[in-house]
Amino acid sequence: MQQLLLDIKPLPFPTLTNFLPGRNTELLHMLTTILSGQEKEHFVYLWGGLGCGKSHLLQATVAAYTQKNLKAVYFSAGKRCEFSVDGELDCIAIDDIDCLDASDQIELFNLYNQLRDDGHTFLLMSGVSAPMYLDMRQDLVTRLGWGLVYQVLELTEEEKIQAMKSHAAACGFDLTQEICLYLLRHGRRDLPSLMMTLDALDRYSLVHQRQITIPLLRELLQVAS
Repeated sequence: MQQLLLDIKPLPFPTLTNFLPGRNTELLHMLTTILSGQEKEHFVYLWGGLGCGKSHLLQATVAAYTQKNLKAVYFSAGKRCEFSVDGELDCIAIDDIDCLDASDQIELFNLYNQLRDDGHTFLLMSGVSAPMYLDMRQDLVTRLGWGLVYQVLELTEEEKIQAMKSHAAACGFDLTQEICLYLLRHGRRDLPSLMMTLDALDRYSLVHQRQITIPLLRELLQVAS
């Protein structure tokens, strides 16, 4: 039964189209206008808690640039990375900059200054909190505030329920309000995890030829734990 959870299809790659904006409509519009060349801002910093969609937006923006045959790169600051880049890039996305150590912060500071002088590359960054609350170099924090700063707001509970019901309908099964609420109370609440659980639940019910009910969901969550 453990293998059952491993066999579920992966989530689709992040795009700006499959991002559910919720209360982030203005932010999504801003990224779209930058991509189209209508917005001239070159520095944008996004912040928010785990599961709010920051990484989705950064990866989706890089993908959108690439689809336009432009040069873009994505870095995860949670992993060791160097920000020295070869050639001229149209977009650089750096995720979770609050994870950068002292030397990495110096690299980002220098990169910021370089890109500001060049005036071409779009630098999109994310972190866990607003710039003024980041425990980082003050000169770097100041520069983060020079560009646009947006909080990425997590979907409300009702928005998550609607997203789950729409996903279930697309997969060909009905999802009750009770099951949605149970998932939100007993599982991981970020949207990707919720969708993966729904896919696993759908497959689990088909394999065992049982209706999707709370007892079946509870059994699945026990197997996965």
